[in-house]
Amino acid sequence: MIAMKIVTSNDAKKKWSSYRPKEKAKLQNLRTLITDAARECDIETLEETLKWGELSYLTSRGSTIRIDTREKKSGDYAIYFKCTSALVPTFKKLHGSTFTYEKNRAILFDYQDNVPTKKLKACMKLALRYHEVKHLKFLGAKSTSKKI
Repeated sequence: MIAMKIVTSNDAKKKWSSYRPKEKAKLQNLRTLITDAARECDIETLEETLKWGELSYLTSRGSTIRIDTREKKSGDYAIYFKCTSALVPTFKKLHGSTFTYEKNRAILFDYQDNVPTKKLKACMKLALRYHEVKHLKFLGAKSTSKKI
């Protein structure tokens, strides 16, 4: 594993400071999974910025990952992916009902949920390497589902 540099924009820093403690703790857990996954993918630089007002994680090898609370659904938060990518449809095939999905754009969580970190980190690795694996069946992941 190589050392990774995280470049955080001032807008992202301001966004972090806007969250209430409970929200911040849940989103920080997602951030940690993203940064751990990036390190495990040997990504040298991960950019943390804002896109569409959401904390966003960018790398040249992958697709943008965004995290935020869901204002319309009090008590919920989400991790968002590019809706035109094969990411969320692949997650659905690989992990089925492990997660709650919003169409082809997000994995949703309630503050009470126990996040299945191992499976979620695997999803994040696929997103962070998306440009390298988008041509592969199941994005190169091995299926754990009997239905495939």
